[in-house]
Amino acid sequence: MRAVTVSRFGGPEAIEITEVPVPRPGVGQVRVKVGAAALNPVDAAIRSGVFGGEGERLGLGWDVAGTIAAVGAGADWEVGVRVIGLATGHREPLGTHADYVVLDADSVAPAPDSLGDVYAATLPLNTLSAVQALEILALRPGQNLLVTGAAGAVGGHAVELAHRQGLEITAMASPGDQPFLLSRGTDHFLSRGANPADASFDGVLDAAGLGHRAIAAVRDGGSYVGLWPGQEPESERGIRVGALDVQANGAQLTELSRLADQGELVARVARTYPLEDAAAAHARLAEGRLRGRLVLVP
Repeated sequence: MRAVTVSRFGGPEAIEITEVPVPRPGVGQVRVKVGAAALNPVDAAIRSGVFGGEGERLGLGWDVAGTIAAVGAGADWEVGVRVIGLATGHREPLGTHADYVVLDADSVAPAPDSLGDVYAATLPLNTLSAVQALEILALRPGQNLLVTGAAGAVGGHAVELAHRQGLEITAMASPGDQPFLLSRGTDHFLSRGANPADASFDGVLDAAGLGHRAIAAVRDGGSYVGLWPGQEPESERGIRVGALDVQANGAQLTELSRLADQGELVARVARTYPLEDAAAAHARLAEGRLRGRLVLVP
């Protein structure tokens, strides 16, 4: 089968399409025939060597939507069921950007009936990141939250989920994104480039990675969470500082899939690429200014 891998670090030119054996599910695992797999910034980071692994062949891809093709012993799934799932790991030999992928059975969830694989594939990493970041913040209904990078995939889902939690949300993004964010539950809008420290928030979900600019907007004793471990600012003024280390969680993903089916979470796709054009997809990702995910289709 085909898989997107890198054996040297660099830009999109480092992407290789390699032939590898079809993986076999072990105990408590399932093999998924990939219908679609989203491309995320973490894939570009792995490709460029951010997480190390010099001299290894590394597989790319964390998100997947597809169909159960084989079931290992002890895995409570049936062949033919449509699922979505998350494969975490920065230095794995095989990711979801492939024809097949093996996942732990407790890391997958039923796919939303209302979404095809292309749109469903955008959900796992980004919705789990949003819900787990909100758990770290641990805000109470009625408290106010600033989401930077709110028009991105994680930020947009964070707005939707925070609205459901009864938080008062200020979204920070480009002016053209204001109508979308207001439609998803934003209470207030702050244009990108403004100084967020002009206000005071109980918590900040810093999806844009503003760091010190974002923590300056947190009230004394509030909370801050960033999306890239090791890049968060140091604590100050009694602020709880955390960084997300997203975990595959089939139970959470099942609930998030249900919310997507109900229209509570909107899956956004910017463009699809055939699996063999993965390098072109990486080049487009590097250009930025995307509203929605790029998705690879085997």
